[in-house]
Amino acid sequence: MLSLDPKELTIPVLQKYLQNAIAPRPICFASTISKSGEENLAPFSFFNIFSSNPPIAVFSPAYSGRTGAAKDTLLNVLEVPECVINVVTYDMVQQTSLASSPFPKGTSEFMKAGFTPIASELVKPARVKESPVQLECKVIEVKELGKAGGAGNLVICEIIRIHISETILNEANQIDVNKIDLVARMGDNFYCRAAGDALFEVQKPITSIGIGFDHIPAEIKNSKILSGNNLGLLGSVEHLPPAEEIVAYKKSIKAFASKDEQHQFAKSLLEANKVKEAWMVLL
Repeated sequence: MLSLDPKELTIPVLQKYLQNAIAPRPICFASTISKSGEENLAPFSFFNIFSSNPPIAVFSPAYSGRTGAAKDTLLNVLEVPECVINVVTYDMVQQTSLASSPFPKGTSEFMKAGFTPIASELVKPARVKESPVQLECKVIEVKELGKAGGAGNLVICEIIRIHISETILNEANQIDVNKIDLVARMGDNFYCRAAGDALFEVQKPITSIGIGFDHIPAEIKNSKILSGNNLGLLGSVEHLPPAEEIVAYKKSIKAFASKDEQHQFAKSLLEANKVKEAWMVLL
């Protein structure tokens, strides 16, 4: 493996490695306002949620790697500790990128990028009408991580009002991941779209405890056909199928000419999320 000491790398090279490795990253499209009333709108991919009770989101406007200057977003939240975090969808990603241009201070990115400002209910910064989820926040702390170019500033926000477009809700009034069509930041100039075939489900083992990887027979673990994901599914079952079910199932399918054929069939079952059936083929 290539092993690197971050202290021996230039900031651009280090950032390139980090942004390509730690991805995809959700995008915070932050609306802020200065004490004199100047609006600013800028995207940040150093962003995520970190608590539900209280609801806390954190994003990080770094000092410029070229000039060392503070971004207007940072200056604004230090003056007016409020912001609106707007989520970014595929339909607005190009405009969002345009808003990241280094316009002179005092320039409205709403106007330059063609977004519509709408009044917030509890904070001074405006919301982005085109965003289907808008989070009004009060800034509870700004944590400076360094003073040189590339150093981040953690803007720790408590979410105090949530606005969600009804167009992205399902029948249960929850956000439908197939409707929201989010995008995320990769490294370099790349983004990814969280829609279509990019979406897949993995059941969380919250209430069940699987048998674990260590209880999978060595012959199966050492398979040249089954992948780590396949084995992870096998290890997620709480118990193995009873012997009588295995016998009955094997009578219903054709005999296999080889172990590879047997494992290939089990793999196809696992990829269809038929974990019990896959176990009955393999045992």
